[in-house]
Amino acid sequence: MNALALTVLTTTDDEAKARALAAGAVEARLAACAQIAGPVMSVYRWQGNTETAQEWQVLLKTTAEGYEALESWLLETHDYETPEIIATPVVRGSAGYLAWIAGETGGA
Repeated sequence: MNALALTVLTTTDDEAKARALAAGAVEARLAACAQIAGPVMSVYRWQGNTETAQEWQVLLKTTAEGYEALESWLLETHDYETPEIIATPVVRGSAGYLAWIAGETGGA
């Protein structure tokens, strides 16, 4: 049986930072792979104000067992005070791909 896979989304304000987050997580085997999309326009409330910013999204693939380590690494590495870190379970996927995610992140 494959480990439960997750997609973990974070954002950053610079393409180079997005590339560094993606590469760092994969090199540390905290994520099997990462995809970068952007720029996207984010609208959000921060410190009582409505803000608009151009950001890049980083979508990381990991396992439920590896989530805590990935979240800790993102919190240490990210330069945002409160970075977006949202995990979504993968409810279905090809067995081979899910096994690859588990294998690349140390899961079984």
